[in-house]
Amino acid sequence: MSASVLTIIVNYKSAEMTLQSAQAADRAMQDVDGAITIIDNDSQDGSFDFLRDHTRDMPRVRVLQSGHNGGFGFGNNVAIRAAMTDGPQPDFIYLLNPDAFPDPDAIMLLRDHMLAHPQTGFAGSAVRGDDGTPHEVAFRFPTIWSEFEAAANTGAVTRLLQNYRVPIGFPQSTCAVDWCSGASVMFRRTMLDQIGLFDETFFLYFEETELCHRARAAGWTGMHLPQASVMHIGSVSTGMKKKSRVPRYWFNSRAHYFRKTGGAGYLALATLFYVLGASIWKTRRFIEQKEDRIPPYFLRDLVAHTLRTLMPGVSASRGRTGAQNAP
Repeated sequence: MSASVLTIIVNYKSAEMTLQSAQAADRAMQDVDGAITIIDNDSQDGSFDFLRDHTRDMPRVRVLQSGHNGGFGFGNNVAIRAAMTDGPQPDFIYLLNPDAFPDPDAIMLLRDHMLAHPQTGFAGSAVRGDDGTPHEVAFRFPTIWSEFEAAANTGAVTRLLQNYRVPIGFPQSTCAVDWCSGASVMFRRTMLDQIGLFDETFFLYFEETELCHRARAAGWTGMHLPQASVMHIGSVSTGMKKKSRVPRYWFNSRAHYFRKTGGAGYLALATLFYVLGASIWKTRRFIEQKEDRIPPYFLRDLVAHTLRTLMPGVSASRGRTGAQNAP
C-alpha cells in the first residue's frame, strides 16, 4: 500500500465553501491513498447536517462534529485523534482551509516530496488568491527584531534587518522555511507522534507557528514547495479582513507564542521592540503625511494586553482589547 494522506478541513459557519473545498481536495486525491475528514466546530447553523448530507456520495469523506468551537488547532486535533483510534493511521496529515482549493497535483506533490525526504517534518504549498495574486505563506519565526522591523516599515530598517523579516517573500524554487501557513500544509504523522499536536491554548493565529517551532527544535526540517499550489480566498470564517480593530484572540495568541517560545521577558521585549519600531513609523508618517498602516487602537491594545498578561493585577480598563465577542 502506498503512503496515505489524511486531509482535514475545519468548518465554522461556512458549509457551502467547505463543501467546495472538500470536493477540490477529493479531486486532488484521485491518485492518492487516504481520506478526508471535515470537522464542524459547533457552527450551530446547520453546517454539520448540510455537510453530512452533501458528502454521502463521496466515499472517502467523513464529517465529524467537534461539539465545541475551540479554534483551528482544536478542530484539527479532533480529526487527528479520531484517525489515530479507528482504522489504519495515515502517514501524512494535510491541513486545508475551508476557503482553499488545491490544484489537481498539489497534494500529491507535497506527499511525494516528503516521501523522498525523510527528515522533512512539514511542507507547505504556494497559495494564490482567486485573482491569481500570490500570497505570502513561507516564513521565518517571529522575534523581537522582526517585531521592530514590521512596526517601523521603513526601508533602511528593513534592509538592515532583512534576515529577520517574518515573510520570506515568494520563493520560486523549493526551499527550507521556519514555518508555513496553515491554509495548506502537510505534516508527517510520525513527527506529530514525537512532538505532539496543536497547542489548544491558541484559538486562532500562531498555532501553526508554534507547532513548527516545536518541530524545528526537535530537528525536523520545514519546506516550501512553490510547484504545489492552492487557491485561497481567505478570512471567510474569521472575518479578519472586515475587522477594523484587531480581535482579542489575536493578542492572546501572540502573547502565548512569545511566552511559550521565549519566556515572559521575551514577550515584554517583543512588545517593547514593536512600540519602538512604531515610533519610527509614526514619525515618518507625520513628516510625509502618509496614511496610517497600524490598525485603530492597535498600539494601545498591544501594550495593555501585554501588561495584563505579565501583571494580572493590571485593571480591566487598562487591559481591555479589541473584539468584544472574541474568546
